[in-house]
Amino acid sequence: MPKTPLHPSPPPLEANDVAIVGGGTVLWFVAFLALLPFQGTLSDHGHGTWPWICLSGGLLGLIGLWYCRARRDAIARSRAAEAAAREAENDGADNGAGPATQSD
Repeated sequence: MPKTPLHPSPPPLEANDVAIVGGGTVLWFVAFLALLPFQGTLSDHGHGTWPWICLSGGLLGLIGLWYCRARRDAIARSRAAEAAAREAENDGADNGAGPATQSD
């Protein structure tokens, strides 16, 4: 069977990770609050851990939210540093003082 040529991988998609994780975290806390009044009934039917699973999901979501915000800020700092380095490189290479740009 002939091999097909490999195509390069597409660049990763940019998404608003903070909003996604934040929305999921809010949903976990809402589920916890919705199930909390039914703790007795859930325990009677063998599902007493459900509210606590939702609470742990919300707490883990807070950790994920912290991580996503730190990652977003680090990416922004890296892009700003790269842009500043490119700008400094361009300013040093072409400062407008060459003989072709001077006018008498």
